[in-house]
Parts: sequence; C-alpha cells; structure tokens
Amino acid sequence: MPTLLEEAELLRGELIGFRHELHRVPEVGLHLPRTQALVLERLGGLDGLEITPGTRQSSVTVVLRGGRDNPLGGGRQVVLLRGDMDALPVTEATGLDFSSTLDGTMHACGHDVHMAGLYGALRLLHARRDELAVDVVFMFQPGEETYDGARFMVQDGVLEAAGRRVDAAFGLHVFSAEYENGVFYSRPGPLMAGCDELFVTVRGEGGHGSTPHLTRDPVPVACEMVLAMQTLVTRHFNVFDPVVATIGKLVSGTAGNVIPDTATFDVTLRTFSPGHKERLCSELQRLFRGIAEGHGLTVEVEVAPDYPVTVNDPAEYAYAAGVLTDVFGDGAFREMEFPVPGSEDFSHVLREVPGAFIMLGATTADSPAEGASNHSPRAAFDDAVVPKAAAALAELAFRRAHHC
Repeated sequence: MPTLLEEAELLRGELIGFRHELHRVPEVGLHLPRTQALVLERLGGLDGLEITPGTRQSSVTVVLRGGRDNPLGGGRQVVLLRGDMDALPVTEATGLDFSSTLDGTMHACGHDVHMAGLYGALRLLHARRDELAVDVVFMFQPGEETYDGARFMVQDGVLEAAGRRVDAAFGLHVFSAEYENGVFYSRPGPLMAGCDELFVTVRGEGGHGSTPHLTRDPVPVACEMVLAMQTLVTRHFNVFDPVVATIGKLVSGTAGNVIPDTATFDVTLRTFSPGHKERLCSELQRLFRGIAEGHGLTVEVEVAPDYPVTVNDPAEYAYAAGVLTDVFGDGAFREMEFPVPGSEDFSHVLREVPGAFIMLGATTADSPAEGASNHSPRAAFDDAVVPKAAAALAELAFRRAHHC
C-alpha cells in the first residue's frame, strides 16, 4: 500500500490547483463568503462528512469519523487539524499567473497553502477512513490576521464538534523566507509570542506655546512615559524571559505654537510567558499613572488583550517531531533555538488542549535569506510544499491512535 506522502503526491495537481483558485480571490477578516463557498464546494463530493458552516463568521468545521476501534482500547481519540483562511490588505506584486484578481487584497501569508494542505489531509484521511482509528476535526478558520478567529471558533464549540473534547490539536504555517524550503521547524514550550495592545491618552490643559507655565502640557509627559517604558522593560524583566514593548504611533497637537489638551500613543507588547504577559500590562499602567500624577495630569489606559503565548505541549511536540522525521527523513525536521516574536491565534486552541504548531519553509528563492518575507507584496510560496503539508497533517492524525 502506498504511503500517505505518496498518495499526497498523486493529488499534487488537484491540491495546487485548489491553492491557485483560492489565491486569486483572497478575502480579509472574519467574513469570507467566496472562500467559504470554495471550501464547501470541494467538500461536497465527499460522503460521510459532518460539515458545519459558520454563521457569525465564515468558518467551516468538518468532522470525519474513523472506522476502526482504538487499538489501545477505550474510545476513539479526537484530533483537530487547523488551517486558516483569510488574506491581508496588501496589493500583490509577485507577477504570478495566478495572482490576486482583487486590488488591495493578497494571500501574502500563505493561508491559501494552509487551506489546500488541510483539504489534502482531509482527502487522504477520507480515503483511509476504514483504517482510521481516531475522529478528526478539520478547522477551516477565518480571521487569523488580527481578527482573532480562532477564539470565536473555540467559543462556538469547535473543540467539542466531534461530540467530545479534542484530545490533541495540530497546525502548521508556511514561510516565504527565513526557513529552508521543505523543512519543518518547531520547538517545545513557548513557540510564538503573546501579544497585547495598550491605547494611552494623556490628558492635560492646552494653551499658547509662549506661556507653557499656564498650561498642563501633555506632550513632554507622554514623551517621558515612552522613555520610562523602555527602562521598565530592561530593569524589571529577566532578559532570559524577554518582553518587547514598541510604540508605533504617537499623536498630539495641531500646530507648533499650540499646546494641546491631549497626547495619545499606542503600544504593542510581545511576551513569551503567560506570567510576564499579565505583569507587563499591569506594571506599565502603574508607571504611566505615576508619571501623569507626578506632573498633575491624568492618563487613561485601554488594554486590548490580543493573542496568548503560543505554547507547544512538550509531549505533543515530541510526537510531531518523531512523526515528521519518520515520514520525511532525517533533517526534515529541526528544533528551533528561540521562539518567534510574532503572534498566532492558534494559541487559543493550544491554551485549551495539548498540541503543537509547526513551521514549514516554502521559499521560492535560492536561499531563505533572499526570499520576500510573509506579509510582503512580493511574498511567494512554493507549490511543492502543498502535498507535504497535506501528508504531514494527515500523518499526525492517522498515527495518533497508536501513540496514546
């Protein structure tokens, strides 16, 4: 009998064709009607699937029931496989013959590859459902790019879609640069940073620039907060459990000789442990309020919790590393030394159930360093990784019953 990887290669043309179809009609956010329709159209020809389209967002949840009993006894395990669906507000500049047909929108982060890979895994497991000794939940998720779609799907019950809670969850993400083509990467424990945003408004009392002593100027107070923030980061947090605090927006005033009433700035925070995530938000609020009070001003801090830290369960990471090495050979899986400072909403799933998230190099450049990075209008992903992604996800589910 051929391996799942060999079967995936036989589906290469169909899977790559599906990827190109999705790439031409990218959609942003939680509401992806064309994308959802294309996924449902592909699933329509497969019997025995339990398909639930999302209503408050354009998700698709699919349950495939295994036909074999658990070889280790007890009930069948439930494994979740995830692929995100949304694109970015980016104008494509790749010159590919399947480029986006929609101005200002592009699959610049490879989610079209993720969908085609997840669909391919479903096809492979569906063909072997009589041998399958687990139930599999396929999570086609919108809104990963800052819309927190995974959190909404968890709230809507994706982890209980098979009638009992998922035992393990796996997902993968392709990269158009940084990682060697066709090689899988991951690490146990923290893999990607948690993310929070702070929206800070410093309130004073404006007036004429020639008489600052008659005002309560918010501008230097806001600047003091910006500088003090970096000192707090370096003096209150262990360098070996790093935190990153960045201000990307600072706005105040209308003219050089007018002291404004307010100054505002926006902060993005990246942390690699849940404890530091909560502590950093708390300490920055305390710092800002203390500085404002010291100058006789007030400050308002709005905290927008974004994504938790993406944490791979050590046992599930070891399982995934072993499966991928066995399937793709020595050197095909590499352990990362450091976490990634970007964030990922699959963290909501991994916070609820054990699992692992895997990176897959998909650069089309001669070397990873030469590729245009994810989110670039020139980001290009190698079609050859699509069947690899399909086989990887399928094997992680198929072998699961023999692992537990």
